[in-house]
Amino acid sequence: MKGRMILNTHKKNLAAARLQAIAAILLLGANQAFAAVPQQAQAAQSGSQQTQPTPDAPSTATTGTPTPTLAQQAQQLAQQSISPQRPFHVSMPHSHNPIAPYRPSTVPELDLNNSPRLANLIRDGKIYISLNDAIALAIEDNLDLASFRYNLPTALADLARTKAGGSTNGVNTSISSPLGAVGGSSAGGGGAVSSGAAAAGAGGLVQSTLGEGTFVNPFDPVLTVKGYVDHTKTQELNTIVVGVPLLETNTIAYTTQYTEYFPSGTGIQWTLNGQRQTSNSPLNIVDPSITLYWQVYVAQPLLAGFGFGTNERWIRIAKRNLQITDYAFKAQVVATVTGVEDIYWDLVNAYEDEQIKERSLAYTNQTLSDDQKQLELKAIPAMQVMTDQAAVAAAEGNLTISRTNLRAAEFFMKNAITKADDPTIDAMSVIPLDTKGISDPNESKSIDDLIAEAEKNRPDVSQDQIGMQIARENLKAVNNALLPQLNAYGFFGGTGNGGPLNPNCNQGPTYCTTTLPSTTPGVLQDAFNYSAPEYQVGFTLNVTLRNRIQKADQFRAQLAFRQSQIAYEQQKKTIRFDVRNSQFALQQAQGRIEAAQKARDLAQRTFDITKQEQKLGAKSSVDTLIAESALAIAESALYVAQTQYEKAKVDIDRATGETLERTGVSIDDAKAGIVTHAP
Repeated sequence: MKGRMILNTHKKNLAAARLQAIAAILLLGANQAFAAVPQQAQAAQSGSQQTQPTPDAPSTATTGTPTPTLAQQAQQLAQQSISPQRPFHVSMPHSHNPIAPYRPSTVPELDLNNSPRLANLIRDGKIYISLNDAIALAIEDNLDLASFRYNLPTALADLARTKAGGSTNGVNTSISSPLGAVGGSSAGGGGAVSSGAAAAGAGGLVQSTLGEGTFVNPFDPVLTVKGYVDHTKTQELNTIVVGVPLLETNTIAYTTQYTEYFPSGTGIQWTLNGQRQTSNSPLNIVDPSITLYWQVYVAQPLLAGFGFGTNERWIRIAKRNLQITDYAFKAQVVATVTGVEDIYWDLVNAYEDEQIKERSLAYTNQTLSDDQKQLELKAIPAMQVMTDQAAVAAAEGNLTISRTNLRAAEFFMKNAITKADDPTIDAMSVIPLDTKGISDPNESKSIDDLIAEAEKNRPDVSQDQIGMQIARENLKAVNNALLPQLNAYGFFGGTGNGGPLNPNCNQGPTYCTTTLPSTTPGVLQDAFNYSAPEYQVGFTLNVTLRNRIQKADQFRAQLAFRQSQIAYEQQKKTIRFDVRNSQFALQQAQGRIEAAQKARDLAQRTFDITKQEQKLGAKSSVDTLIAESALAIAESALYVAQTQYEKAKVDIDRATGETLERTGVSIDDAKAGIVTHAP
């Protein structure tokens, strides 16, 4: 009788413990359901049936009005005024100061301060960030994009150089992706290297026949002035020639020359020489003697080097390179936005996985606690508690790995949205606000429409087209270099001589007289009054026999042009393949989500049934732990599938060239480094 009473008491305690466990589970389920309401609304809006947990929000004071959700708070913060930030602006200096061209130019110092936008996202020591926030911060703070902005004024400086007759130095148009971006689901990545980018001169080097042809003289005028004072004493063999045994001369001379070349190939040179010389020779009629000579020389190539097409080729290449650099900047913005989107969805996946592992650990801890109480009542064997302890250890290990992955994802995100390391920011957690992306219209488009969009929108296609134009125009200059050098020239000049009579002249009145002017103004007048002119016209012909160097260069240029045509066709083919591959990846991601969703639902039902059977005594807590572990694995797999799906949408937008349009990114904002239009 006493044993029966103890057994009844034990059953009552067991029933009470079960009721407490059921109440705790129901309470936990209710809390999760209430927490999932905002995400359910978001999922319903996006057409998905998956329930997403809402990130932990900072504590707010309880008021009579409903507390705004975390997403609403983030939207309100985004609408607040952001502290002004200095826009990026670097241009070629222009000044009317005649000394300015001979003084070094300066570029503003680097601004390595993080965007004020980032400070507005920090609350309670955490960074609450949406996808649009991440994109805006990457445009303002990402160092890859900040570095590429300097390529735009570099291209302008190259153009200014060619307008003066110089050759192009090329512009670096290589594209970089943020650290941590894996390029989405597509194996195609960014496709082949653009031939237009190669034409712009990756790394500033152009190692090809691009720009070959006859030498282009600088178009900037050159003024040369030379002056000197000379004193000379010369020992003479006898006095017959100069009249003295030691001839002393004092000379003051100057030369002024102005040279200018024009895009037509025409060259003009104006020269003025003047000299004043005194000596101790009694045979000189005038002392000092004054001489003035001037000449205007004009030359025009008639074959090689003739015309604007040959002499302005560097200008045309620089203008094309400027266009290529502009398209390359757009490609860099696309790469940056795409990379940040991938990093963001990896962060979402890591965050969700940590939530799953935390719930799993909490459940295993609760099961261990319940079974320990049952063991104290000797209702279960000790082996079951040991099994629970092993499950807790495994759950703790899984949670540690998940938290490590989350820290890494947070690191990649903070690296992509900051300019400089900040120990305070490095220690902050990053909470993603968007756990699902919006629907993408590319999901329902046919492959032909996607390819047509890619060929119209992708910046590398425009780069290739410009590269083809450069190669075609370059052939004209290379062909011109094959011709012989035939130059027509002409010059006209005048001379003036004179000076005062030499008072030491000892050759008699007849010899020591002259009709030349005795003053410098008179000499100058004679030089320009056509009294002693000189003029000449003629030509020079320079024919390189066999002409093997120019012939080889011309043939190589033809071969390079054919190769560029093949590269252009190959690039278009690669783009088509890239689009198809992205579409396949998107379709596969959609299929994985459906399969993962079904697996998760099945695991949830299995867990619910197993838990119910445990209550009825048909299953043990070990069976429930196994079912819960399978549910956690299925939930993680579902989030992985959702992440791959979001990244597949990101990749198909990149492949079709619609990334900036879909995200609402303005190229003008990207160039300025300040986002004024919300993505």
